[in-house]
Amino acid sequence: MELDFYYHRHSDLLINHDELFSSDFKEIIDVLESITDHDLIAEFKKEKARKSSTKSLASSINSIIKARLEVKNWLAEAGLFKEPPYTRKNASRWRLDFAKNNISVEVAFNHQEATAHNILKPVLASELNHVKKEVQTKMGVIIVATKEMKKAGNFDGAIGTYESFQEYFKPYNNIITTPIVLIGIKAPSSFIIDEETKSRVFV
Repeated sequence: MELDFYYHRHSDLLINHDELFSSDFKEIIDVLESITDHDLIAEFKKEKARKSSTKSLASSINSIIKARLEVKNWLAEAGLFKEPPYTRKNASRWRLDFAKNNISVEVAFNHQEATAHNILKPVLASELNHVKKEVQTKMGVIIVATKEMKKAGNFDGAIGTYESFQEYFKPYNNIITTPIVLIGIKAPSSFIIDEETKSRVFV
């Protein structure tokens, strides 16, 4: 997949020049860039076979990312806290999608109203808290769909996009104290998911 990048609080310097972040960040990029149109189509067909109501690439992308990051020893569904009722077993809203060493990762294909919380989860993972922590990181990576992927992948019309996520960083600057890399996933080059038929159409 092709990607766009937005850097908050000099996260670009960290991933390029700091060994605490660079190798783990490269694993994320290697996984994302390794996902081909063929991979997406194959996974979409599997998802449709499992659940006929599947209409977008959201689950397909999530499944591929999860499988490939776990091979690289990333912890999936990492809990932010280990104190009830905030543990990962009790509350999905207090879970990270992935964590490893100093980096927490969110794959955010959900409603735009959840944008602020998706951005703040890496902050919660990286800052001290009155609630006992399960994960302690120092930087966040948030993976979202670009507007073109939202349309081509037939995502729900209400999801937050790479472009809309960026609007939050300036006014929230004093709240988003953690360096964050926002990654926008571009549309496939060879196909779309048709809005009416919910099936792939080659372009």
